[in-house]
Amino acid sequence: MISTDTPQPSPSVLTADTTLRDIIKTLPADCFEKNMTRAWLGVASSLTAAVVGYCLLTVLPWYLLPLGWIFTGTALTGFFVLGHDCGHRSFAKKLWVNDLVGHLCFLPLLYPFHGWRFKHDHHHVHTNKMGEDNAWYPFTDEIFAAVSPLERVFYRAIRTRFWWFGSVIHWALLHFNPKLYPERQRSQVALSATVVVIFAAIAFPVLIWFTGVGGWVNYFLMPWLVYHFWMSTFTIVHHTMPEIAFHFPEQWQAAADQLTGTVHCDYPAWVEFLCHDINVHIPHHISTGIPFYNLRRAHASLKQHWQPYLYETAFSWSLMKTIGDRCHLYDAEHNYKVFS
Repeated sequence: MISTDTPQPSPSVLTADTTLRDIIKTLPADCFEKNMTRAWLGVASSLTAAVVGYCLLTVLPWYLLPLGWIFTGTALTGFFVLGHDCGHRSFAKKLWVNDLVGHLCFLPLLYPFHGWRFKHDHHHVHTNKMGEDNAWYPFTDEIFAAVSPLERVFYRAIRTRFWWFGSVIHWALLHFNPKLYPERQRSQVALSATVVVIFAAIAFPVLIWFTGVGGWVNYFLMPWLVYHFWMSTFTIVHHTMPEIAFHFPEQWQAAADQLTGTVHCDYPAWVEFLCHDINVHIPHHISTGIPFYNLRRAHASLKQHWQPYLYETAFSWSLMKTIGDRCHLYDAEHNYKVFS
């Protein structure tokens, strides 16, 4: 098992005949059980945290507002995690409940639910597969040379010290345009995008009317940017380490890339609580059917049966520096190479 925030040797390699089903069969059956009491308690805890956060933003003096933004933005990240379970249909048994709760949880974040859901499902099916994965996949030299100069600027920025802005770019470019999706998905993508636009068209003028532009910045923009900081950080760490490889389809293997290509990262306890353990992430890539409140139990089981293959680390600024300094462009032999 790897447990550090500095570069380490690659995880052990699974045998070629190991399948995801082999791994899933080692997990306790109750890890997959939906408990609606615990699910709604998660909703209640996120609602309570968000209310506390917005109250803080109302009463804090200006010099303490950054602390309020950090707390409130992290609480809003909890809403994303709840919507994330809805997208994977692991929140409720009824499809309409998942869709309704998912849309409601995503609204304060201005995230189109179905647009995100379809792209995220694709990420799970093709995790760490070059040419298919849509989450922090590294450019090859050829791709980097072929894209526009502006795209190269943005790619270089989010792969180095501006990783924390990556989620904003991902949100803006991928989830509002139905043309980026197969025909069968476009009506749902358009529906979710329309819901978000209507919500913003109503909520923003009302917020500005009662609180001014400064209130919009205080109550929406800054917590929203904190949310995207966490989303960028969580997602880049989930699959990006100098020792973890992306593979082209001919070398890609589902079990190996889901188990050994996914990172478990420990964050401060208050972040873990507000974000519903989303960074207990390896079980989630073994099966998206595991609800957020069962992730720790599932991870304990994986450690019992598959410990040599797990990559575990802890969040630190030195960890982010390592990723930003070393994980730039795809390299078939060494996984990554740095920009010239």
